[in-house]
Amino acid sequence: MFWGTRKKQIVNVWYSVNGERLGTYTGHTGAVWCVDADWDTKHVLTGSADNSCRLWDCETGKQLALLKTNSAVRTCGFDFGGNIIMFSTDKQMGYQCFVSFFDLRDPSQIDSNEPYMKIPCNADAKITSAVWGPLGECIIAGHENGELNQYSAKSGEVMVNVKEHSRQINDIQTSRDMTMFVTASKDNTAKLFDSTTLEHQKTFRTERPVNSAALSPIYDHVVLGGGQEAMDVTTTSTRIGKFEARFFHIAFEEEFGRVKGHFGPINSVAFHPDGKSYSSGGEDGYVRIHYFDPQYFEFEFEA
Repeated sequence: MFWGTRKKQIVNVWYSVNGERLGTYTGHTGAVWCVDADWDTKHVLTGSADNSCRLWDCETGKQLALLKTNSAVRTCGFDFGGNIIMFSTDKQMGYQCFVSFFDLRDPSQIDSNEPYMKIPCNADAKITSAVWGPLGECIIAGHENGELNQYSAKSGEVMVNVKEHSRQINDIQTSRDMTMFVTASKDNTAKLFDSTTLEHQKTFRTERPVNSAALSPIYDHVVLGGGQEAMDVTTTSTRIGKFEARFFHIAFEEEFGRVKGHFGPINSVAFHPDGKSYSSGGEDGYVRIHYFDPQYFEFEFEA
């Protein structure tokens, strides 16, 4: 199954096999910027521009918790065990960017809307993407100035800080074993990092802003999605806008394939857990599911 939101107030869940919509999670009154499901898909977490983060029952769509914030919730996520949630809020309306941590096993935190830890972020650059690190010991956050920070989930301190991107980091996705992660940036690149040390490993270069990047769970492949800014789309043809999903080999940093389809910038990409398909969501309002043909699995990259 997959989740659909992006700039809409309602979260939808769909069967990826046949495109059947299973249901909706209704309650937000502003654009939903982030969605995450826990490891056994019992609960769903959403963050919105309506200044709230909400917890839902995945099966019934019932809202289980409402956490109010002072500004828009940009990123959210469950830890590995599904007991701890984190979310970050935007720097806006005079409020600073924060990362908040709640333990779902303590109902008093939810009832009082008081996280057990709240980390103030860089005053100059808000968090634009964030994921949990290995074993839930830290979170890895990307900022609008291109910085990457690793925050301890226990103390809140910045454990590692690096700046390999020159512009905003739009997306962060981890590898299946969480030893690596890939970033997507407005500086026209995606980069591969070590999850523990934040050491920069590889760079994948394009000619347009990269909005999202994902790592294959079965091959040394990374898929990139992006395109020019949405406000400029109507001034160019789809060919010039470069709205293809682009595939790179991780080790050689070379592109080996493109997939067309969207007629607007691609906002998000994700591989299926079995590695046999991937999905992409675009500014054109469509989510496209692509199944790889047999040649993809027989393909051998020649350096």
